[in-house]
Amino acid sequence: MKEFFKYVLATVAGIFAVSIIGVILLFMIIGAIISSAEKQVVVENNSMLVLDMGRQIVDRAPNDPFEDMELPFLSQVKSLGLDDIFTSLENAAADDNIKGVYLKLSMFGGGMASVEEIRNALIEFKKNCDKPIYAHADQYMMDQKSYYLATVADKIVIHPEVSVDFRGLGGEMLFFRNALDKVGIEMQIVRHGKFKAAVEPFMLDKMSAENREQQLTYMNSLWNHMLKGISEKRNIPVEKLNLLADEVQTFNKGQKAVETGLVDEVKYKDQVLDDLREITGITGTKDVPVITASKYADVPAKEKKFSRNKIAVIYASGDIGMSFGGEFIDGDKLSREIRKVRQDSTYKAVVLRVNSPGGTIFDSETIWREVKLAADEKTLVVSFGNVAASGGYYISCAADKILASPNTITGSIGIFGTIPNFGELLNDKLGITTDVVKTNKNSDLLTLTRPMTEVERQLIQNTIEEGYNTFVGHVAEGRGKTVAQIDSIGQGRVWSGENAKEIGLIDDFGGLKDAIALAAEIEGLEEYRTVGLPALPDPFQELFKMGTDNIRARFLKNELGEKYRYYEYFKKMSGMSGVYARMPYDIFVN
Repeated sequence: MKEFFKYVLATVAGIFAVSIIGVILLFMIIGAIISSAEKQVVVENNSMLVLDMGRQIVDRAPNDPFEDMELPFLSQVKSLGLDDIFTSLENAAADDNIKGVYLKLSMFGGGMASVEEIRNALIEFKKNCDKPIYAHADQYMMDQKSYYLATVADKIVIHPEVSVDFRGLGGEMLFFRNALDKVGIEMQIVRHGKFKAAVEPFMLDKMSAENREQQLTYMNSLWNHMLKGISEKRNIPVEKLNLLADEVQTFNKGQKAVETGLVDEVKYKDQVLDDLREITGITGTKDVPVITASKYADVPAKEKKFSRNKIAVIYASGDIGMSFGGEFIDGDKLSREIRKVRQDSTYKAVVLRVNSPGGTIFDSETIWREVKLAADEKTLVVSFGNVAASGGYYISCAADKILASPNTITGSIGIFGTIPNFGELLNDKLGITTDVVKTNKNSDLLTLTRPMTEVERQLIQNTIEEGYNTFVGHVAEGRGKTVAQIDSIGQGRVWSGENAKEIGLIDDFGGLKDAIALAAEIEGLEEYRTVGLPALPDPFQELFKMGTDNIRARFLKNELGEKYRYYEYFKKMSGMSGVYARMPYDIFVN
């Protein structure tokens, strides 16, 4: 009995201690949030604006209350918003306290279109002022996206042990058919579109000829665009660049990279600091004042203009109607946001920023309807980010104008459905059997414990065909083309932004800033202000809305780093059951 009370008291004491620690930690976090909110950002004279391209590049960074805290179970991969980058560069060009831009490079934390938008913003920065851009890599390797970005700099400097990973573009696709066969799971596929390859990982053990064709076309488009940009800035012929890529520069460190002409100099960190002191006019060994883009974007503008004319910038990022612990688009919520803007006369135009590979047909159709209604009443311009494919294109096609980067992944006009059959796994592997009682012939429609009947397969195929016809009809109406024309470039095929312009799926090249400027031009607005929607939750809302799934996702991102994308991809693929308008796969370009 004595031992029993001893263990009970020890348990109670432990729970009490953990509770006390939890309360103290909570107050510390709240205090840190309040402190950071009250702290005013000051720009020191002779400062360098730092753009850390190793962060996760997103359209707009969330209000993460844990960003500067070393709490692995709460903090997430640090992000940097394109909106902050654009604002910072625009203000820095006219700010006498900022003497130049320091590009911190390693492995680029975003997609190909993000690289293009940042690169264009840096080119514009150079046009607006004579301040230098200093690109520096001192983290093992500079990947190809980072290098493409670096080529706009006045000087590219790397550490003696850093190499430039210059070898051409490649993409990899995972196939699960053999693994599923081993565990007794059959993915029953119904689709429309010979290029709709989203289901290939479940059907095949390698790419189909059609899929290989579309991937190669896309990769060549991206690579040729990159080579042209690099050639112009580095004065290296495209032919020589291709030769360097064929020879593989990945393992050529330091001075060898200088000899190829890819970079300018090899320097250690102390020598780089000397360069920055020279740029800023700092003498001796004093520290160079630096300010990050995310902090600099919060500095109040010297001349704060107010305009009654508002342009709504509505962000749509992630899978549509599909939540896997990361960003996703809720069809009802996004539709409600668009509806509010449509009904608010203070908004003169709408810019819809789309970064989505697609998702469920239901949510895509719901959003499309509100976009169509808004476009009928107000100027509506769509800006494509890294990817706006399948459902991402579906929700955009009713816009007045569509802008995209040459490197955007788009198209994929097609639909598919997946119904898993766990019969073999249950019966043969686990020894679990099932039995059915039904009142009508097809009452047990689409059960997951047996193969589909021909009747069931035909019903699903009819649904797929109806969905595809609706999709193609919306695109034809929105783009002013015939159904036959859209069908010929549809069939689930993925296109680069460059190819998409040639076939009429987009109107012009441009990023988010260009889309906003175009909307203002169409409306004849000389003065206006933008309002980002949906409104970002404040740090306290972020703190108290966190659930177990959110914490788990944050923890896994921290632990797995770059490999998290494979976990996320498998989770998405294995969670699919139903009818989707989604891109064939998640493309990761080295």
